[in-house]
Amino acid sequence: MAETVYVVDDDPDIRDSLSMLLQASGYQTRAFESATSFLSSDAPNAVGCLIVDVQMPEMDGITLQKELVSRRSPLQVVVMTGHGDIPIAVGAMKAGAVDFLEKPFEEEVLLGSVRRALDRASTAGDHAKEARNAASRLALLTDRERQVLDLIVAGKANKVIAHELSISPRTVEIHRARVMEKMDAGNLADLVRKALSITP
Repeated sequence: MAETVYVVDDDPDIRDSLSMLLQASGYQTRAFESATSFLSSDAPNAVGCLIVDVQMPEMDGITLQKELVSRRSPLQVVVMTGHGDIPIAVGAMKAGAVDFLEKPFEEEVLLGSVRRALDRASTAGDHAKEARNAASRLALLTDRERQVLDLIVAGKANKVIAHELSISPRTVEIHRARVMEKMDAGNLADLVRKALSITP
């Protein structure tokens, strides 16, 4: 039985292209043009992955995610976001999203996020192991690196972090690179996910 991925986006071209990519990769798909049409279906009670855009009319992707949390939906959420929406996307991960994808993204990145979401849906018990691993890596950070990490997780840009810590943006970049290396994070979303796995 093929696993199902749900796509909610008000742009029909994006819905179609994502559906075709996912089907070509062996997944079943169901696409919805709005959060309200999705919520009025039986999909929120399903076990699977939901890919949702942040910016949508009527109800945005973050509000939809919060509604699913309140309903205790088993769906695992991947949020698609524009560059300016990263603080919002970090908030989505704090609310339980598996990943956020900054547009434009590579097909392999999307498929990796979907795989992670479906794995999490089927193996919820792995969270404790991930948290222990992240906590041991967190202990490797210097005080300054920990400050930089906390501000990254708060959704702050490099320039803002530099201003708040009274250091240069270049120094922030150096600290950020060290944090990524010590936390064994492949990208920003991976770093945020690992940091958030430690805090309840």
